[in-house]
Amino acid sequence: MDINAPSRDDIESMARDAVAALPEPFRGPAAAIAIVVEDFAPVDMLADLDMDAFELTGLYDGIPMTEKSVMDQPTGPDTVWLFRRPIIDEWADRGNVTMRELVAHVTIHELAHHFGWSDADIARIDKWWE
Repeated sequence: MDINAPSRDDIESMARDAVAALPEPFRGPAAAIAIVVEDFAPVDMLADLDMDAFELTGLYDGIPMTEKSVMDQPTGPDTVWLFRRPIIDEWADRGNVTMRELVAHVTIHELAHHFGWSDADIARIDKWWE
């Protein structure tokens, strides 16, 4: 087992692998989403969500496909944010998943929001938290 914590580049690579492994018709649209890895969420993002820095492992920032309109004026690319330190902490706390599995899970969860799924929709089919 590698005892070195993954870098931001490592986590981004794992996330891109997860996107590449998606079945069509999801892979193409998911590949168009920007993936940004930071150590922690920005302070303003945490304040907007009323969350602690170690609570947020990922976030989708954009307009879900089910809500997009040709009239929308994009202000930037849809983005999946992944937060390295909270991901590492969750991985250590769980102890029963690989880092690759956890990064894939967080990435796919955030991409599901891009496809228009709510947290409740995701929870109905994703038994990850049980």
